[in-house]
Amino acid sequence: MSELQTYDEMLIRREFEELIKLCRKNTNEEGIALINKAFEIANEAHRGIKRRSGVPYILHPVAVAKIVVQEIGLGYKSICAALMHDVVEDNPNFTVDLVKSVFGETISYIVDGLTKIDVAFDKDKSGQAENFKRILLTMNDDIRVIIIKIADRLHNMRTLDAMPVEKQQKISNETLFLFAPLAYRLGFFEIKSELEDLSLKYLSSEEFNEIAEKINATEAGRQNFFDRFIEPIEKKLKESNIKFNTSARTKSVYSVWNKMRNKSVNFEEIYDLFAVRIIFEPTYLVPERTQCWHIYSIITESYQSKNERLRDWISTPKTNGYEALHCTVMAFGVWVEVQIRTKRMEEIAERGFAAHWRYKDDTAQEEELDRWLAKIRDVLINPETNAVEYLDQFRFNMYSSEITLFTPRGKAVMLPKGVTVIDFAYTIHSRIGDRAIGAKVNHKLVSLSYVLNNGDQVEVLTAENAKPVREWLEYAKLPRTKVRIETALKAEVQGHIDHGKELIKNKLAEFNVEPQSRVFTKLCAAYGVATKRELYSKAGSGIIQLDDFEKQLKENPPQKSAIYWGFDLIKKIIPGTKKTVKKDEFETENSNEAVTEPVAKIDKKKPFLLKETVEKKLTYKAATCCNPIPGDNIIGFEISDGKVVVHRQECPEANKLAAEHGDKIIKVKWTTHKILSFLAFITMRGIDRIGILNDTTRIITGEMNVNMRKMNVESHDGIFEGTIELYVHSTDDLENLIRKISGIKGMEDVRRLHRFDT
Repeated sequence: MSELQTYDEMLIRREFEELIKLCRKNTNEEGIALINKAFEIANEAHRGIKRRSGVPYILHPVAVAKIVVQEIGLGYKSICAALMHDVVEDNPNFTVDLVKSVFGETISYIVDGLTKIDVAFDKDKSGQAENFKRILLTMNDDIRVIIIKIADRLHNMRTLDAMPVEKQQKISNETLFLFAPLAYRLGFFEIKSELEDLSLKYLSSEEFNEIAEKINATEAGRQNFFDRFIEPIEKKLKESNIKFNTSARTKSVYSVWNKMRNKSVNFEEIYDLFAVRIIFEPTYLVPERTQCWHIYSIITESYQSKNERLRDWISTPKTNGYEALHCTVMAFGVWVEVQIRTKRMEEIAERGFAAHWRYKDDTAQEEELDRWLAKIRDVLINPETNAVEYLDQFRFNMYSSEITLFTPRGKAVMLPKGVTVIDFAYTIHSRIGDRAIGAKVNHKLVSLSYVLNNGDQVEVLTAENAKPVREWLEYAKLPRTKVRIETALKAEVQGHIDHGKELIKNKLAEFNVEPQSRVFTKLCAAYGVATKRELYSKAGSGIIQLDDFEKQLKENPPQKSAIYWGFDLIKKIIPGTKKTVKKDEFETENSNEAVTEPVAKIDKKKPFLLKETVEKKLTYKAATCCNPIPGDNIIGFEISDGKVVVHRQECPEANKLAAEHGDKIIKVKWTTHKILSFLAFITMRGIDRIGILNDTTRIITGEMNVNMRKMNVESHDGIFEGTIELYVHSTDDLENLIRKISGIKGMEDVRRLHRFDT
């Protein structure tokens, strides 16, 4: 055995012993024996196989198993499945039946589910939307499959350095698009934050590093503030004989970056950079909820509370199981968020509701999880749903904040923020939804499209003759609502078709006409419909009246002729004509003109150069949903042979496309642009004075020779705010322009405005 092999064996043995040490805390000897067997099978199946980083492959399933036990808290069956999650796929000698014969049905079922996910996902290709849908379908079976898959993705993200750049982008976008929202919805808050941070690290490394450095640089100041803030609270908690510990939890890098982008603010303008957390041991003599409110009263004895920021998740926990009391107080001129939790609540928040309760003897909490899974099943009942639309709908439930609504009798109903009356109606009962005509919200009459707010009391008004209409789909927000509306509409259409079919059949029989294709061709032309199905539907619904049926049967349709010219012939007739390719899903609705005929295939082994030609044309398409300009961090997609569309790296549309079509990602590289200009947006704020606008336009058009497209300025109480749309050659030009404008007297803040229209 070589020295390297000896080292690998030592490394493998050390990592596995660490896993066993973690398992012994909550696993009996029978479970430990099964874990050892699972390791032996996995080690044999992956023997001699290396990861891209050069380490033995077996270290990956061991690491996933450690995440499962240490960071999520699943039991020995899940640990065994995590160890063997790649065995069946990677080694044909190890089958699901073999796993079942050794470990039993439950473990083999989980391993089989993980194998099917990997096959659907196809590690060497893109995670297509349809494959995502298949992954989510596994939640119908055993949720441990998804939980272990999240652990698998977490370890892959932690070891992503060894992957090529385009693979890093594909995997990071998939992670942001699906796995981080799933982790959040299942209550794995720490894992969700780490997945987001790691994704940002690979998608926008410069911004990630810059924010991380600033967070680290301000750590000492935050600690001093925390010590001053918590001192009077800790003193009073001790006087009340409460056992507790306190900490200051800093926002994740991704959370800070996301807030900077969404609010168009600088790092220095984010004041809620950390939250204070108080975790206490409750006494069994007093309900946890009462004790949380007692601690809240202690806090507000020292600091003034901001009542509109009070969040009570102990009375009505989130559907992912999260419980806590959040309040925001004023301290030393700064608003500070304080989170109050028991140790039990902390464990759920850290490890996740599903993992902590699903497989323990607490039927009440298990029922809560089952109710959430039932909502997911509502989305899964319509297999005809377009996969991309399906994911968009599913993600609405993943990240949406929750609101509590009330029925007329006071029953609480928790739904995602942004839902409408029609969503509420279908949540109560599909029959109520189908017959809804309006509602009374807080005793005031509103329409079905009314957006509900937290605490609203809703009484749905119905009528027996009411029925769903297609317009409801436009303001229904919940996936299950849309599924139920579509189901009702399809049933109605099918009823019209069946009725119309019977009407036309009887009419044809009345005039002794055989139902032949030429007869239906004549009838479709006569009644202005394209298909026989449409003819049936419109006849059955009464849109088409059959009073003149005999006349239409006897009348001969006018002769029509059509000439089809091929593209080559058209090109000869009209010199310079370019063939256009139909827009595909990689182009947003805002994208530039139709793609011209490709001239050459893209060599994916080297970067595609983004450049301009002397004819004032681009070799690529700049997506107008995010308006990338030369110098931006970007991601490229091949939309057809030889054609590339470019998005900014942080564009939500790019994130979605990269997740669904990772195989279309290509390496792209900016070149210098001196001829063509690109649309950019800047926002400015300052003290209003005579001449400040003139100074601004003089710099833009005079000194910098930049063309403006639009300017919007408002002034109020001596302060002005404005936005400017202009054309620049690159980010360097834009930064120089911002620097120049910032130097104008009275100008307080000038920055680029990031717009993402998706």
